[in-house]
Amino acid sequence: MGNQVKPFGVLLRQRRLKSGYSLRKFAQLADVSPTYLSQVEQGKVERPPTAERVRKMAELLDQNPDQWIALAGRMPEDLRDIIKSEPEAMPALLRAAKGLSAEELRKFTKRMENKRDEGGKK
Repeated sequence: MGNQVKPFGVLLRQRRLKSGYSLRKFAQLADVSPTYLSQVEQGKVERPPTAERVRKMAELLDQNPDQWIALAGRMPEDLRDIIKSEPEAMPALLRAAKGLSAEELRKFTKRMENKRDEGGKK
């Protein structure tokens, strides 16, 4: 149970407080209203902030934007565009990768980056 993922709003509030930001200051920096930020932190919004807003929040808190966007249940625009460009192949690739460990995914990613780079040199 110790490995349970916290809801996005709970994690956001914890990191914000740990970083020393007041609700109002962080809301101002993240370009949202304090009321909205409070609702996000309490899990009282129907939809989480946009991927770009979550990215901004993550950067303010020195966190990995991709990880935070995923925790918020969003998808970055660049990934959405990639999936749209290959609507059959990309979902199939993601499904095939399901269940791989983080280390296996990192190795696979590195191999794909090397393959892409080699293809560009020809």
